[in-house]
Amino acid sequence: MNRKWLWLILSLGIFFLLAAVFSVVAVTSLLGEGKDLSVSSGVGLVEVKGLIVDPQETVRQLHDFGKDDKVKAVVLRIDSPGGVVGPSQEISAAVKKLKAKKPVIVSMGSVAASGGYYIAAPASLIYANPGTITGSIGVLMKFSNLEGLMNKVGMKAFTLKTGKFKDVGSPARLMTAEEKAMLQSVIDSTHSQFVRSVAEGRKLPEDKVRGIADGRIFSGEQALALKLVDKLGTMQDAVEEAARLGGISGEPHLIKPPKKKKLLMDMLVEESASKFTSMIRRESGFSLNYELEGAGE
Repeated sequence: MNRKWLWLILSLGIFFLLAAVFSVVAVTSLLGEGKDLSVSSGVGLVEVKGLIVDPQETVRQLHDFGKDDKVKAVVLRIDSPGGVVGPSQEISAAVKKLKAKKPVIVSMGSVAASGGYYIAAPASLIYANPGTITGSIGVLMKFSNLEGLMNKVGMKAFTLKTGKFKDVGSPARLMTAEEKAMLQSVIDSTHSQFVRSVAEGRKLPEDKVRGIADGRIFSGEQALALKLVDKLGTMQDAVEEAARLGGISGEPHLIKPPKKKKLLMDMLVEESASKFTSMIRRESGFSLNYELEGAGE
């Protein structure tokens, strides 16, 4: 065999090898993103972990599962001490909207308190472990005062503002009684929103919810007795119940959301923005939270 034919055969061999590798990588990528073309239907899984600060990804996943005919029901796995009011309300609204289309079953992990409970309340059914920490129906707003420390080191702060409430919560001075009353009215309003949401989602009298909505926490077992959850059980129990309610027979297939592909620059920008936001919240102390105290940042 001459050298020309040898090179041709070698080149064809390398070409087919590369094509096979590319095919394996492509299929693996599809499977890694939670897409299984051989499965006709299944149970969708959305996970909420840690502090609830940015709702966009969770809302997107819930929305996409709502449009996907292969997803017959959704399990919302919550392991969160809560978070900021607005994002918690956005996720809660998305859960309520999805429930109108297909069953949404919540599975509570180690903790699903405050905002973590807020997003669970509208679901079709709630599972908790006996030792899950949940409840904490309340609102928290934290401030720091550094006036005494600044006086000791000889520092002074000056503020120019357009209205008497514009620098409310400033760490450089004590809060006035009028400012405290104004902030308390905001807290009372958001607290009432929380109570109404739980009462509506759990089909409980508002007065009954308000009676336990003082920030206290409950174990899963206690929450069951108070009708804040429906059943005690694991995530697997929640998946099986979701399959039953979704009309799926046999072993349910779990469908995970496609992984969001990000460019390196996007990840760097998001990480920087997240750290900056956290720093502002931590330093200023000005944030309105449905959050379990002691479980935050």
